[in-house]
Amino acid sequence: MQAKTCVGALSLAVLPMWIGACLAQDAAPVDPALREKIEAQGRKIDAMRSRMAEQLAELEQMKRELASQEVAYNDLRKAVGMTALEEARATGAPPAAGAQASAAPPQDQVPPGTPAPGAPVAPASQPVAATQPVGKRPETDERPPEVAPIFDQPGVLTPRGKLIVEPSYQYGYSSSDRVSLVGYTVIPAILIGLVDVRQVKTTTQTGAVAFRYGLTNRMELEVRVPYVDTHTDTISREIFTGTAQDNLFTTSGKGIGDIEATLRYQINDGGADKPYYIGWFRAKSRTGEDPFEVTSDCVTRCLQNVTGTGLPLKSPTGSGFYSGQLGLTWLYPSDPVVFFGNFSYLHNFERKNVSRNVLGSGKQFLGDIKAGDIADISIGMGLSLNEKASISIGYDQAFVGRTQQNSHPIPGSARSTLGSLLIGGSYRFNDKETMNITLGVGVTRDTPDTTVTVRVPITL
Repeated sequence: MQAKTCVGALSLAVLPMWIGACLAQDAAPVDPALREKIEAQGRKIDAMRSRMAEQLAELEQMKRELASQEVAYNDLRKAVGMTALEEARATGAPPAAGAQASAAPPQDQVPPGTPAPGAPVAPASQPVAATQPVGKRPETDERPPEVAPIFDQPGVLTPRGKLIVEPSYQYGYSSSDRVSLVGYTVIPAILIGLVDVRQVKTTTQTGAVAFRYGLTNRMELEVRVPYVDTHTDTISREIFTGTAQDNLFTTSGKGIGDIEATLRYQINDGGADKPYYIGWFRAKSRTGEDPFEVTSDCVTRCLQNVTGTGLPLKSPTGSGFYSGQLGLTWLYPSDPVVFFGNFSYLHNFERKNVSRNVLGSGKQFLGDIKAGDIADISIGMGLSLNEKASISIGYDQAFVGRTQQNSHPIPGSARSTLGSLLIGGSYRFNDKETMNITLGVGVTRDTPDTTVTVRVPITL
């Protein structure tokens, strides 16, 4: 029994060796080059597995750092109150003072597609205001808003270092009737004497070039050089002659007008629902040919001829007086319109030892002459139609004082009131060129019937 057991155990031990020998004899021999290639491929796979493990470790480290930075970023936003400000802007409610942002919702409550806290947001969906630091007011333009100008004084000053050249053209027409009675009344409705009836029609064309330069962002200097062409038709008759026939007397004159210079200064900042104030001072010369330099026709002042029209033989192109004008312009923005106005006072300086030229008698001494001062007030409103076009409407009224001779009012001089209804439009071609058109309609007897002004300011 024991012998059988030993034989079985020996058979089991020898059997694997016999099977291996048989297989070795049946299998074909392996190529050494192929074996080397297989071993090299295995080493490469092991290296890639090792590198992948290192990169996975680095990625886990980066995830931990990103999570730490997100926590610090959210804590910083809570500290400055940006989260409360954004929530208030989204809901329309004002943020509570010192309010902190609420905690982030759990991940299972976040809708799909919502970025993680602190993740960058696409520029299209990010509010522009949220990019500005809290507590810092956005920069605003301190200059008054632009409106279609209908007065002589512009509302927007020239920026510092900029030069604006403004050519302009103005056409004015006025007509008036005057009746003079020279005689005495015997009984009511019966006049013994002469009647002087005159119709005066005046056409004035003025071409000018104005140069405006910005000394600072709040101060500008303007110099204006006009060229005047005026034409006057008077339908009348020679007085003291007894003739009943009307004649047409025509005078004209052209040349350089009175050159003037203006200094403007913006007093305050202004803003939305806050007025802007601009103070200015204008000095006017008398470079144009004045009324005392032209020759007048004879009436009673001629030595040998008492007839004539008494009219100048040439139309003057200037006022004949040095003037200083002080004014204040204001603008009040109230969306969608801008209200504006102007107040000024012009003082004409007195001229000493004035004389005039009279036909047939030479110079006639007049003494000291002072033209009446002028107080002017105007008001209007402007409306912007789009980014290029705007319209304005306003009213201007001036009060003219009496002219004095030798410190006494001239008997034929009276106070007058000049009122004009002004309508204007503006169109901006580009950032450097704009066209402004103003129509003025006289509403009082002494005011020109129609005035049309075209300005084209060009920024250099």
